[in-house]
Amino acid sequence: MAILKPHKFRFLPNSFKTSSFKLLDVGAGSHSATKTKSVYPNCQYYGIDISKEYENDEADFKAMSGFYQMDLTALKFDEIPNDFFDVIMMSHIIEHLHNGDKVIAGLLPKLIKGGYIYIEYPAERSTRLPKMKRTLNFYDDPTHVRIYSIPEVTGVLEQNGMEVLRGTTRRYWPYIALLPLTIVTETIKYGFVPGGVFWDITGFAEYLFARKK
Repeated sequence: MAILKPHKFRFLPNSFKTSSFKLLDVGAGSHSATKTKSVYPNCQYYGIDISKEYENDEADFKAMSGFYQMDLTALKFDEIPNDFFDVIMMSHIIEHLHNGDKVIAGLLPKLIKGGYIYIEYPAERSTRLPKMKRTLNFYDDPTHVRIYSIPEVTGVLEQNGMEVLRGTTRRYWPYIALLPLTIVTETIKYGFVPGGVFWDITGFAEYLFARKK
């Protein structure tokens, strides 16, 4: 799957591939800065996370233009400039927050007019999927605390000056087409198949993509 553009980047303007833009990544672990810069080398990457220790190294922090270490649930976002970012990414963040709706609303002022936000989270249907290592069922991850829905998140976005451009179940067909190969490669890599391999074929997640009016 590494050869494909990550799903969260699918809807960004093609011009971002060559132009500079400012991106705020809410949940900046797992070497996200380096991975993002590999797709968008001219991106000015800013991260938010509660800790610097979540699978980041010196190269990741060198790739960042800024890092905000904070507890999102405190809703204290004053140190982040308003009307500054072209894109906010919130991929698999809000399900870990009891007040994720308020966090979304608190971060939207940070977008410029015409800026974009991408939000992805486990769908309600994930509560009925089989349990697997690395999460296929919502309750596989003990840090998941709340289930969200497209109507709820749409309401938050629209009440805060956003136009929802897409809001649906995530089914990234290139990932599904590569599923047999991915099962083999992940088994070799980990000794088992992580649940995330099956997210697209099972409809594990929902996403919304919106633009600031």
